[in-house]
Amino acid sequence: MVTPRRRLAMNLRYLFALLRRFRTTVLMAVLLFGCMPMVYRWRFVAPDGHGVSLGKALRHVYFLLYGQPYLDVDDSLLMFLDMVIPPVGIAVLVDGVVRFAYLFFARHRQDKEWFEVIAETFKGHVVVCGAGRVGYRVVVQLRSLGMDVVVVEKREEAAFVSVLRDEQVPLLIDDIRSHQCLPRTNVKTAAAIVCATDDDLANLNIALDARKMNPDIRVVIRLFDDDLVAKVRDTFKAEALSSSSLAAPAMALAALDPRIVHSFRIGTHLMVVSVFEAREGLPGLTISEVRDRFGGLALSMRRGGKGAELLHPSGDTRIEVGDAVTLQAEYPDYQKLRAFTQEAEAPVYAHHRES
Repeated sequence: MVTPRRRLAMNLRYLFALLRRFRTTVLMAVLLFGCMPMVYRWRFVAPDGHGVSLGKALRHVYFLLYGQPYLDVDDSLLMFLDMVIPPVGIAVLVDGVVRFAYLFFARHRQDKEWFEVIAETFKGHVVVCGAGRVGYRVVVQLRSLGMDVVVVEKREEAAFVSVLRDEQVPLLIDDIRSHQCLPRTNVKTAAAIVCATDDDLANLNIALDARKMNPDIRVVIRLFDDDLVAKVRDTFKAEALSSSSLAAPAMALAALDPRIVHSFRIGTHLMVVSVFEAREGLPGLTISEVRDRFGGLALSMRRGGKGAELLHPSGDTRIEVGDAVTLQAEYPDYQKLRAFTQEAEAPVYAHHRES
C-alpha cells in the first residue's frame, strides 16, 4: 500500500528527474522566451522612433512560432532572429514540451522510457529480475522494509505483472539479457540485485552483467541446480540460494513434528523454530533458564496462548501453564527440550491411566 506521503515523494523525484533529462530543452526555452524578447526590446525601433515594450516583444517571439510576426522589423540582427526563432521554437515545443508532458502524464503506461526516468530517481535501490511467485514475494518483503524496488520481467503475461502495476511498483517488460535492459534499471547506483527468474543460466548471466556495471553491488541468485550453489558462492562471491535446499529441511522436519514451523541452516548447523504450548515441565521455568539449560532462544511468547504476542520476552519472565512460546534452537537442542517436556508429561498421563 502506497501512502500519500510516499506517493508525493515519488512524484517530486520523478519531476526532478524529468527536469534533469530535459535540462537542454529547458535552457533553450529560457533563452527563447526570456532572452530573445530582451533583444527585441533593445534593438527594435518603430517608424515613429519609439521602442517596444517587453510584453509586445514577448508576444512577437510567441507569434513567430506560428509564422505570424507581430512586429515589422527593419534591423539585420532582428531579421536574422525572425528566421531562426521559428524552427528553433518548434523544435523546443515538439521535442521538449510535448514529450515532457507525455512522460509526466502518461506514467500509467509504464513504457521503457518512463521506467528509465523513474529508475534514475533511485539510489541504493534493489533490482528484482523476475515477476513470478518468488520475485513478487521478494518485492513485497523489500517494500515492507522501506526499500525502493524496480522489477524486470520478460513476459507481459507473467503471474504478478498486473498486481505489481496496481501497487505502483516500477515494472519493465523487457528481456533482461538484452544490452540496454540493465542500464535502464540504473543498476550502477543500485545496492543489490535479486536474480529470481526460473532459468539458472539467465540468472548467472544477469549476475555477471550486473557485476561488470557495478562491482560493489550485492548479488543474490536463485538457482535450481544444487551443485551450482556452492560453486557460485565461491567463484562469484554472490549469495546463491536453491529453492529445493531451502524448502527440503522445512518440509522434512514439519512432517516429523508439528511443533516445528520453520527451519534453516547456518553453515553446518540445522536451526529450527518451534512453538511449545507450556503444559508440564516448562511452567515455572524462566526464559533465561530455558536458554541456559536447552539452548532455546525465545523469540516470542503469547500469555495463555491468547492475546497479543510479546516479542523477545525478558530473561526473568516466568512461563505459566498454557503459554505459547516460540523458540529457536539447534535441532539437537530442540530434541532435548522436546524430550524434557514429554518426560514431564509422562507421569501425568500415567496417573490418569491408573485412575
